[in-house]
Amino acid sequence: MIFIAGISIALFISFLLISKKNKSNTDQILITWMLLTAIHLFLYYITYTKDIFQYPFLLGIELPMPLLHGVLLYLYIATVTSQLPQKKGLLILHFSPIIATYLYLITFFMLSVEEKIYVIKNNGAGYELFSSILSITISISGAIYVLWSYILLRKYKRIVHNNNQESKKVNTKWLQLLIGGLGVIWIVVIFTEKEPLIFLSVVLFVFSISFYGIKQGNIFTLTKSDNPIKTQSTEIKPIHKLQKIIAIKEVPKEKYAKSGLKEEASEKLFQELTLLMTDKTIYQNGELSVGELASILKVHPNYLSQIINEREGINFYEYVNYFRVEEFKRLITIPKNQKITLLSLAYDCGFNSKSSFNRYFKKSTGQTPSQYAASLTKN
Repeated sequence: MIFIAGISIALFISFLLISKKNKSNTDQILITWMLLTAIHLFLYYITYTKDIFQYPFLLGIELPMPLLHGVLLYLYIATVTSQLPQKKGLLILHFSPIIATYLYLITFFMLSVEEKIYVIKNNGAGYELFSSILSITISISGAIYVLWSYILLRKYKRIVHNNNQESKKVNTKWLQLLIGGLGVIWIVVIFTEKEPLIFLSVVLFVFSISFYGIKQGNIFTLTKSDNPIKTQSTEIKPIHKLQKIIAIKEVPKEKYAKSGLKEEASEKLFQELTLLMTDKTIYQNGELSVGELASILKVHPNYLSQIINEREGINFYEYVNYFRVEEFKRLITIPKNQKITLLSLAYDCGFNSKSSFNRYFKKSTGQTPSQYAASLTKN
């Protein structure tokens, strides 16, 4: 029953993510990962109960699947932290072991039903060397990707700290849970050959991430609001208003002296960026990162940071959160929104934690959100 529960929860998480509005690249990766987990657990379950022999065409399909979990963890962490390589050719390399394994298994898939069943029931008879190599590859691959993901997260934290940028605390804890959870699974894989124990750890991993994700509210769904607000085109104050709010430091010309970004290209990109923020309201995506926004603009993240820094004198997070604050100030004036909590409105605007919302709002207005709301009521 516990395996069925794990399958159901993995599918439920996938459904929540699929139904999520404004899905990001990270959502797509997580959907793929959860669907893979559900399929993997299902194939193990029917193998464990011997029901798979009623569907011999499924025999062997699950064998390379463990190689995918580590890759998807890495891709998820790298995407969230804006450290994913820009060259797609490099990404394909991560899937080469899985592709090679399935290509090798073609000879097995072409066997008759009786021959397939014989191989499976006799511990891979005729494929002993392949089984040993695959087992070692799975163990090494999992360990490498878990460690690699951990290094990326550490690097991300260090960059955020050194640049005094906004750290998405909720997401950071979420990433730690994913890395730690998969790390535990691979420890079990490496130090035990008992498949029931391995897949039990997978089920517990699914339970853990579902509990945490639903508790946080904004990981599997767009917002915490029960009635998401459809925001109309809004007149947000020009970004230069920030000069009255944030002490802007003059950006030394020498800082970007060696940059390959030309003035004409910079101006065009800045106009496109402004359009995305004001007309497309892309800031409402709580998972928005400098890497993802740069990908939309088809520019390197370093150039995007340069454009914002040169033209506004602030960093990426200050820039995006300015628009979120202005959107919140607009939404709170709409009568029907008076029944919705301030935090829910904040999530609708793109904030992904209470602490960052309060901090940026007070930095922008000099008031807490509650004080600002109260002042509107008095007026």
